[in-house]
Amino acid sequence: MGITAELKYAFRQGSMLHRLIYLNLGVFVIVTLVRTGLWLFQIHDLSFVDWFSVPASTSELLMYPWTVLTYMFFHIDFLHILFNLLWLYWFGKIFLEYFDEKMLLVTYLMGGIFGALFFIGAYNVFPAFDSFISFSRLLGASASIIAIVVTLAFFVPNHVIHIVLIGPVRIKYVALISVLLYVIGISSSNPGGNLAHLGGAFWGMIYGLGLRNGKNYGRGVENLLSALKSPFRTKNKLRVSYRSMNNHEYNAMKNEEKKEIDRILDKIGRSGYDSLSKDEKEVLFRAGKKN
Repeated sequence: MGITAELKYAFRQGSMLHRLIYLNLGVFVIVTLVRTGLWLFQIHDLSFVDWFSVPASTSELLMYPWTVLTYMFFHIDFLHILFNLLWLYWFGKIFLEYFDEKMLLVTYLMGGIFGALFFIGAYNVFPAFDSFISFSRLLGASASIIAIVVTLAFFVPNHVIHIVLIGPVRIKYVALISVLLYVIGISSSNPGGNLAHLGGAFWGMIYGLGLRNGKNYGRGVENLLSALKSPFRTKNKLRVSYRSMNNHEYNAMKNEEKKEIDRILDKIGRSGYDSLSKDEKEVLFRAGKKN
C-alpha cells in the first residue's frame, strides 16, 4: 500500500478526532507550501489569509462568508497549530470517553462559529476596536478546542487530568483558569483571539450544561450534518462487488473494532448502560452476535 493510499485509509478508518487533526494538518501543509512558492516567485497580490480567515469588518465578511467555517481549520504559524492540536488530541480523547463522534464534531464546529460571532460582534460594538476593525482577522482552531474543554468542565467537572510538572488537576479548574486568562487578555496584543476563545467557551457552557440536564442543544446541528451527508452516501445496488482485504487492512480494521468495544465497555463501567448512545448500543449488539 502506497503512502497516499495509507493516508486515505487512515483518514477513513480513524475517529472523528483523528480526522479533525488530519484536516488541520493537511490544510496547514498545503497553505505553507503554496505560501512558500508565492514568496519564492515574489508574488504578493495573493493572500490566503483573506480567503480563509474571518474579517472583523462586516462589509468584508459579506465578501468572504465561508470564512466563518474555514478559519477554524486554518493556521499559518507552526507553534500555533502545534499547541492547538496537542490540546485537541488530549481533550478530544477525554471527550470521546463520554460522548460520541458526532457530538465531538458539533462541539468543534459550534465552538468555532460562536468564537467568530464573539469576535465580529465585539469589534463592531466596542469603540476600543474602531481603529483596528479594517485589518483585523481571526484564524485558528482555539475557539473550537476550548469549547470541547468547557463542555467537559460542565458535564464532568471533577474529571482529573495529569499535567506535567503540576500533577493531577480537575478539568473544571483548567477551564476556569483558561477563561480568566482570556478575559485578562482582551486588552493585550491579541484581543480578537481572546474574544473568540470566550465565544467558544460560551458554547461549551451552554452545551455542557444542557447535556448534564439531559438536553442536547446540538441535536439540530447533528441532524443538519446527517442531511448534508446523506446525498453523498452510496445507494445499495443489486450488483455486489467484492474486494478481499490484505493483512494490513484486516488487522487495522480488527484493531479499531477492539478499541471501540473497549471504550464502550469502559463507559458502561463508569456511567452505566443507559449512558450509551444509540450507535454505541448497536456496535455492542453486533459485537455480541459475532461472539
